[in-house]
Amino acid sequence: MSIEIKTCLYDMLNAIEEIDSFFIDTPKDFFEYQRNIKTKRAIERNIEIIGEAMNRVLNLDSSINLTNSRKIVDTRNRIIHGYDTVSDEIMWGIVIKQLPILKSEIGRLLSTG
Repeated sequence: MSIEIKTCLYDMLNAIEEIDSFFIDTPKDFFEYQRNIKTKRAIERNIEIIGEAMNRVLNLDSSINLTNSRKIVDTRNRIIHGYDTVSDEIMWGIVIKQLPILKSEIGRLLSTG
């Protein structure tokens, strides 16, 4: 695995871990997430980073298989270009359901690459 791909994977992993850090002293509660604009924007920014890094990985090596990789890039594009259509429910679903899977897959790739 190239250093460029490893760098992107570490960038994604760091963004996921930063999102996780927002919930160390706060429970993962959707309604609290909705009320906390700072947390919402920080999560959106980290998902932008994840999406951009994912796009770079896919451009460098399309054989790398990460769950929902294209949807992650599409979400990044939606946040940036369709900021007024970003859904709290979709963002929360990504945090709760998708990021743990992605974190695990990235960990496996980094440990074998």
